[in-house]
Amino acid sequence: MKIGKKEFNLNGNEAYIMGILNVTPDSFSDGGKFNEIDQALFQAEKMIKDGAAIIDVGGESTRPNYTMISEEEEIERVLPVIEKLKESFDTPISLDTYKSKVAQAGIQAGVDLINDIWGLKWDEDMAKVIARGQVAACLMHNRKEAKYHRFMEEVLNDLEDSVEIAIAAGMDMSKIILDPGVGFAKDLSQNLEVIKQIDQLHSLGFPILLGTSRKSVIGLSLDLPVDQREEGTIATTVIGRMKGCKFFRVHNVEANYRALKMTEAILY
Repeated sequence: MKIGKKEFNLNGNEAYIMGILNVTPDSFSDGGKFNEIDQALFQAEKMIKDGAAIIDVGGESTRPNYTMISEEEEIERVLPVIEKLKESFDTPISLDTYKSKVAQAGIQAGVDLINDIWGLKWDEDMAKVIARGQVAACLMHNRKEAKYHRFMEEVLNDLEDSVEIAIAAGMDMSKIILDPGVGFAKDLSQNLEVIKQIDQLHSLGFPILLGTSRKSVIGLSLDLPVDQREEGTIATTVIGRMKGCKFFRVHNVEANYRALKMTEAILY
């Protein structure tokens, strides 16, 4: 898979870290810390040195009970950071958005991947924008109501629907990643189940991204606040790698990169 200028070997033994760069004042984990351009660049540089293969820029927090912002405000937050990142580094840049106008602005600024938490289902123009831009896409499982009869079967069906939207819009199938959506439209037991059964997603034929970093599934399982969920995150990274995940979206790049490398040393 080619994302930006970088080739990702999905048939080999290596998995990849996507480092989270929130340029939001209200992110649940690092809100306000990296929303100044210099601070964002410094953090991106550190994550790349620590092993990040992709930097994921987010301009709107998607934590529980988040405040939705306008497309214009989101663009104003992310564009200056994206432009500086593209000037400064060769590392592929991802944009975490579900709004087509924001995605369009990001692609024009040089974004290499669109990370859509609604799997192309929130904004009907999103798939066409990605197809025209010829960029990679991560399609996450989500739904408006967390009601299931056959949980894993429905997760797979929902993701399949996202893939069908991508195909209909003419998106490049060689540039699609799927994300089971830990922490979105799922309760604690369902979040644990989707991590445990994540290898079922291989049946869809796309590389899998696991994003659990500091999320409530860890906080509730261990009864810990956001700033004490690092070991829990690493445990999910190791399990995800053992189940064949190829991408891991995390805040603490260094710790998760080391855990991945150790896991791979044992497995391969």
